[in-house]
Amino acid sequence: MTRRPFVPWPDARLRTPAEAVGPITAEIKTIWDEMVETMDAMPGYGLAAPQIGIMLRLAVVDCSTERGQAIRLANPEIIAKSNETSEWDEASPNLPGVAAKIRRPAEVSVAFTDHEGNQVTSDFKGLWATSVQHQIDHLAGIMYFDHLSGMKRQMLVKKARKLKR
Repeated sequence: MTRRPFVPWPDARLRTPAEAVGPITAEIKTIWDEMVETMDAMPGYGLAAPQIGIMLRLAVVDCSTERGQAIRLANPEIIAKSNETSEWDEASPNLPGVAAKIRRPAEVSVAFTDHEGNQVTSDFKGLWATSVQHQIDHLAGIMYFDHLSGMKRQMLVKKARKLKR
């Protein structure tokens, strides 16, 4: 397998909505496998294909403590979310060295195509819910810091730029 390099912020691909995936082919499965390997090397809890320059609606998420439990999602869509929220530190390898607490729904139901090509709906809670929402945002061209106020977002990006130098 191959670990893919991350697209650096502010590359326009990170702001571009990804294209829908058709049938689950051997090529799609290989991309997912490479995404899992790349995610596990970060380390992180999820990865969306646009983060590595692949403009398809593909994501992987693994919030398990032992790892090796990655869920592969194609064309994921949130179909329900809880009124209850939770707050987690979120970050991105596309903008390394910074993170921010982001408040999101604590539970979500997501419809997606799984690794076998089946249309499924799964419920996610806690960190799993946060990571799935974070990846779906990436697929829409939204970065986690877009959920911050303008002032906090500017401070975070400025700090990341200083770290990059």
